[in-house]
Amino acid sequence: MKPFGRNIIIWLLVIASLAVLFNSFQRRPKDANARTITYTQFLNSVSASQVVSVRMEGRNIIGTTKTGERFKTYSPDDPNLVEKLTDAEVDIVVEPPDDGPSLLYILIQWFPMLLLVGVWVFFMRQMQGAGGKALGFGRSRARMLTEKTERVTFDDVAGIEEAKEELEEIISFLRDPKKFQRLGGKIPKGVLLIGPPGTGKTLLARAVAGEADVPFFTISGSDFVEMFVGVGASRVRDMFEQGKKNAPCIIFVDEIDAVGRHRGAGLGGGNDEREQTLNQLLVEMDGFETNEGVILISATNRPDVLDPALLRPGRFDRQVVVPNPDIDGREKILQVHLRKVPQAPNVNVRQIARGTPGFSGADLANLINEAALLAARRDKRLVTLQELEDAKDKVLMGSERKSMVMSDEEKKLTAYHESGHAIAAIHCPASDPVHKATIIPRGRALGMVMRLPDRDHIAMAKDQLEANMIVAMGGRIAEEMVFGSEKITTGASSDIQQATSIARKMVTEWGMSQELGPIRYHENQEEVFLGHSIARQQNVSEATANAIDKEAKRIIDKAYNDCAKILKKNNKQLHSLAKALLKYETLSGEDINDLLAGGTLQRDKKKRAPQKVTKQRTSIPESSIAGMKVKPQAG
Repeated sequence: MKPFGRNIIIWLLVIASLAVLFNSFQRRPKDANARTITYTQFLNSVSASQVVSVRMEGRNIIGTTKTGERFKTYSPDDPNLVEKLTDAEVDIVVEPPDDGPSLLYILIQWFPMLLLVGVWVFFMRQMQGAGGKALGFGRSRARMLTEKTERVTFDDVAGIEEAKEELEEIISFLRDPKKFQRLGGKIPKGVLLIGPPGTGKTLLARAVAGEADVPFFTISGSDFVEMFVGVGASRVRDMFEQGKKNAPCIIFVDEIDAVGRHRGAGLGGGNDEREQTLNQLLVEMDGFETNEGVILISATNRPDVLDPALLRPGRFDRQVVVPNPDIDGREKILQVHLRKVPQAPNVNVRQIARGTPGFSGADLANLINEAALLAARRDKRLVTLQELEDAKDKVLMGSERKSMVMSDEEKKLTAYHESGHAIAAIHCPASDPVHKATIIPRGRALGMVMRLPDRDHIAMAKDQLEANMIVAMGGRIAEEMVFGSEKITTGASSDIQQATSIARKMVTEWGMSQELGPIRYHENQEEVFLGHSIARQQNVSEATANAIDKEAKRIIDKAYNDCAKILKKNNKQLHSLAKALLKYETLSGEDINDLLAGGTLQRDKKKRAPQKVTKQRTSIPESSIAGMKVKPQAG
């Protein structure tokens, strides 16, 4: 528990205890219920023998009548009073007079005032120093990383060698600045790490902390934004004050787009508090006062929303791109994560790296973790290649839906649908090789054909895009050829959507249409806010829009006709592959090649055990029949 919270609890307990004592020692007047009478009335009552007893405290007299009524009065200096009471046979009790309230009584009476004074002194002591503890929301929340935290070095970072080199130079500058200053070089003031989520930006910053022999502060961009005006700017000032005291040092701000967004953007103007925070950050990084020895490292996956003043040289001198790793980078990342996992000798890291295009570092770490969990559930002591392959399928396609019971007709339809994709891919020279085909339900799909490239594609050629559309049409054409046009299903919806998207982008964005030429028709992208509604502006004429629709349809029709020719020409292979899928449910790329080349499989098949059905599923919606996933994407 924080000291401030603990002090508040202690004070509450003290106040409660004193309240109990106050109630316990509160003086209750003994004559609270007595009626006040005059001394003459008292003497008349004594003379009339109406008084039974009296208690005398100095000159204060408290008595009781025969009727039980209590009374009180004050007597003068009457020397004959006792004699009169004795003659009237009144019971007399004499007590010494009250000399005044005791010290405890005085303390209890003054307790509220003392409490107020104590609380005032407490808050005054807390407010001493920079910022104050009770009002410490204006202080920076940057945390200094020490050796006690889990240390990360550059040996733990792989796949982003260029980014590592940029930061290694900064660390070398901090360790030996004279080496660079001899040639007139100045230390960079800021480094901005840019890249998609999960590529290792934060891990890279932690590696800088592990490698550098200088203080390292870390904070999130959202820690600056508060509901109180001026708090964010105050925290920025305090953060750089801490940096100056510990210079040379490194300050890492994660997700800087939370505070560094473009000023004045959005409806109704910008947020004043956020803009004040950004203005203070701009001044601290490059204003009249220089912060020598303080390097600011920030990370974001939204560089497009950052303010231009924040990105200029002098503030963020370097912008380091941290992209998704290529196949060599993925292999190194897998080797880093496999250090902590006991692995079997048959694990082929290169094969796993080849089968995970588009995966980020976080995705690869998740894949290794899933493989370890699968091996543990299977009571294995080592993680084998089978667990890694199963974990990859789970990440890409989802978990197996073993509880789903499919009818024979639905299995047959799914098998021919996926066989159509596979045959079209095999006979398209520009298509990526088929890695696996399955009719086991996974996620929202009842079947899937996975294709993996031989290498990472930096840019897609026109023939590759056309091949992707041909393969996407394979499932629908196979259904028509085998079951007839009246039995086609909605399972090709995702395939049609993918082919349409590729065709329209070829026409409007990539300039691959001879009819419309190399012009970008960026249509239907601008949005205009009208009250609470959104109106989309058409940036092309009606004639051009019609030409775009016709050209996109022509491209899709060509892909459809080319795919139909391939499947009709290889009709026997289509039936052979569908029968094999119905028998074995999952076939690898090698199995498919062996089957199409010789008509039989060259390896032993492990048949899936039949599932025990307790309740027959009556029907499966046609919309659940999924098409082929042309390329696995991650993240």
